[in-house]
Amino acid sequence: MENAIYAALTRQSGLMREMHSVANNIANANTAGFRREGVVFSEYMVALDGRGETLAMANGRGRLVDLAPGGMTQTNGRFDMAIDGEGFLMVQTPQGNRLTRAGAFMTNAEGELVNPDGYPLLDDGEAPIVIPAGVGSVGIGTDGTISADGSPIGRIGVFASPDPARLRHIAGTLFDPGGAVEPLDQAVLRQGFLEDSNVDPVLEIARMIEVQRAYQLGQSFLDQEDQRIRQTITSLTR
Repeated sequence: MENAIYAALTRQSGLMREMHSVANNIANANTAGFRREGVVFSEYMVALDGRGETLAMANGRGRLVDLAPGGMTQTNGRFDMAIDGEGFLMVQTPQGNRLTRAGAFMTNAEGELVNPDGYPLLDDGEAPIVIPAGVGSVGIGTDGTISADGSPIGRIGVFASPDPARLRHIAGTLFDPGGAVEPLDQAVLRQGFLEDSNVDPVLEIARMIEVQRAYQLGQSFLDQEDQRIRQTITSLTR
């Protein structure tokens, strides 16, 4: 197999990953708190047989999360919240603490605030938040202070956005921060709102068409190279 085919195959592999990423973005265009994700391509150099020459190949394994804020939708849910600006909420999962921008929560049987998957919302000390039994009203201040019947019971943790390069998408709207994160003192929370996905479906569809055409062009090159090699082998074996 010639070097040009190796280079084309690595490019095709990266384009396929980008197609999967774009398709996932489109599928989550209406998922509250979802963050658009893209593929980062880099050049990978390989030495050729010690001759001092190199072969450049595309490496499309990097991922980058788009941290641009989405719009806000008013729900009037007393446990719904949206971050107005940068930062992430934190939930506790069996695999460790995870960051999220999805702010739909409810109480479980123990009174803990949990997301739809049952993962507890954490305060600024990374401990679960418990709503006392029998309270009539719950308020969430813009600074994250949560009150039950007018009495403060804790403060919802909003954590600084980590470096997008080390922020790893786990599933749905959950992210592994890739290390320790610090509380964000200047964060603003809006009770009764949910943040929309930051995916622009029109731009993603346009990108899907662009990636598809690039993939088809690469496949056409590989088909032509395969045909050329077959013809060469046939002519040499006659």
